[in-house]
Amino acid sequence: MAKILIIEDDKFLRELISKKLVDKGYEIIKAVDGAEGVEKTKKGNPDLILLDLILPKMNGFEVLSEIKDDPATSSIPVIILSNLGQKEDVEKGLKLGAIDFLIKAHFTPIEIIEKIQKILK
Repeated sequence: MAKILIIEDDKFLRELISKKLVDKGYEIIKAVDGAEGVEKTKKGNPDLILLDLILPKMNGFEVLSEIKDDPATSSIPVIILSNLGQKEDVEKGLKLGAIDFLIKAHFTPIEIIEKIQKILK
């Protein structure tokens, strides 16, 4: 069973996506800020990370940099899920090592789950 770490400070969205992933048989780890996300990445060894960019304590770009700079966690696929949709934000996220960049307003939770399933196959 794949483990997914959701780093998202919006409780409603975090719980909604968590519930849908649990229903699909995934194990979920949750973090509500960037620092906790990095810590749980190192301790929990997730198979995939769903990462928001606007987070307390440490933003998503900083989290992504830290995860990708650590040889122990650099191979974990990261999908950015954010309200930031500027071209430069998308490019920065992908350049830092994210495998996909989803703009929250453009994807339903079901579409997000489908993306995760494709990546983890």
